[in-house]
Amino acid sequence: MTNGIFTIAHRDVTSKARAGILHTKSGDVETPFFMPVATKTAVKHISSEDLESMNAKAIICNAFVIAMRPGVEIVQNFGGIAKFMAFPRVIFTDSGGFQMYSPRLYIGSKENRVCFRNPYSGEEVFMTPESNMELQLALNSDVAMCLDTMSLMSESKESVAEAVRKTTLWAKKCKKHHDEQQKALPFEKHQRLFGIIQGGIHPDLRELSARQLAAIDFDGYSIGGLALGEPKEDEYAMIEIAKSYIPEIKPIYLMGAGNPPELIEAISRGVDIFDSRFPTQNARRGTLFTNNGFLRITNSPYKEDSSPIDTACSCFVCKRYSKAYIRHLLHREEGVGFQLASYHNLYFLQELMRRARKAIQEGKFTELKEEITKVYKRPN
Repeated sequence: MTNGIFTIAHRDVTSKARAGILHTKSGDVETPFFMPVATKTAVKHISSEDLESMNAKAIICNAFVIAMRPGVEIVQNFGGIAKFMAFPRVIFTDSGGFQMYSPRLYIGSKENRVCFRNPYSGEEVFMTPESNMELQLALNSDVAMCLDTMSLMSESKESVAEAVRKTTLWAKKCKKHHDEQQKALPFEKHQRLFGIIQGGIHPDLRELSARQLAAIDFDGYSIGGLALGEPKEDEYAMIEIAKSYIPEIKPIYLMGAGNPPELIEAISRGVDIFDSRFPTQNARRGTLFTNNGFLRITNSPYKEDSSPIDTACSCFVCKRYSKAYIRHLLHREEGVGFQLASYHNLYFLQELMRRARKAIQEGKFTELKEEITKVYKRPN
């Protein structure tokens, strides 16, 4: 099954998991896949060469943050983000809607625009759905996100409902302007545009948002406003609601999810794409992903441990360095320690996605899910 943007090649018989291919102007990416977060055109402590060596096929950057510094014109003069950061693979850009979660940056929104504070100059910056689309097109990403309104978990249901209303209103404006800007280009050169489903953990609002955005017919759909600390059962329920109203042939992207068992659970519910700062943030704090569950490498038992982080991992960190050395570097807050720990966690997730794709293709996804669920429940 294919629509020229997304191909579903294999389905799991015991769940909604599927393996496929996302087609973009910069190449194809096998799904499911995980994207390291390169907010400012760099993953923290990870180079573009590192990303290629771990076989990351796609990353996500933040259009709003890039527009503030180094600025659209500089990146545009290079030909886009991929050439600017020397990462010749698929680039996603977030609109900047997530910055509404930051009291430091978010000032407020009106019917037709959102107002942010420039984090560098302190100036007010206005952004409309139309200007945001022009920004993401200028940055030449392969997949752009609509400008949306994300409510905070602590907000009332009325506030979440208002966020859903604005998200739909802006999504229509984004789609119309985005289509107009690309109408002269051949289909294979188009930047893909994803709508973002909001609604908090309110089933009726998630259903409303999914229904309204499905009617606009985007290239793909993101599920936003989750993986922010809500109970996992609520997160998974919201995924299932959104999935039930989005056409099967559309790729689904769960924004902000990066915990290994969480990824596997979401894949089992039909999610195809992920991103999160979770693996790199945890790495810098000493929590590493392994085939035996989480490893708190800063704990004292590893002070003189000469074994690798994970004997079953084939990343260069595990092949060369000991737990004791990485623990020492993290305790001393050495940059190379942050790099090595971050590389391992990101490599682990790339490998987990590869294993998930293979398991779906071979009809063994249930076994993989049971394995990951079991080891990540085990205290370590």
